[in-house]
Amino acid sequence: MIELTTPFSEEAVSRLKVGDVVSISGYIYTGRDAVLPKIVKYAEAGILADMNVDLQGQVIFHTAVSPAGVGPTSSNKLEIEGSFEPLSRHGIKMHLGKGAIKSETVKALAKNNAVFAIIPPVTALLGSQTSEIECVCCPELGMEALHRIKVNHYQAIIAAAKGESIYG
Repeated sequence: MIELTTPFSEEAVSRLKVGDVVSISGYIYTGRDAVLPKIVKYAEAGILADMNVDLQGQVIFHTAVSPAGVGPTSSNKLEIEGSFEPLSRHGIKMHLGKGAIKSETVKALAKNNAVFAIIPPVTALLGSQTSEIECVCCPELGMEALHRIKVNHYQAIIAAAKGESIYG
């Protein structure tokens, strides 16, 4: 098990390889298909800092935040997978979700020294490992807004790194 605390350093990410099991602690961001295209737009416009959002060395967890808890959504949805490359370019080091992603996305991750990790859909367990939740952007999207959450030992498996993927 590789222990990681956010924000991740370039060196820590460059050591990760497909199949590694990681334990993630610290503050991470959450978002899915409704908010990620907006975050890409804000990052490209250079206005995320105005919202107190810093993507450098960060994790984006493909989930919504609701009273039921947090659990991964499919990362290969068009709006989500389309955010991998630009968000990695703007500092995201780990995209956390579930499902197979395209080979082009795997290559884009490698180009930006970023990885994709999968997390089992265990909403109740993840809820007990989440200690803080704050809506930081797009509150009008409700549970699909961008949130910053504090996590304690979220376990995931690296599914894409260095241009390789567990999906072939």
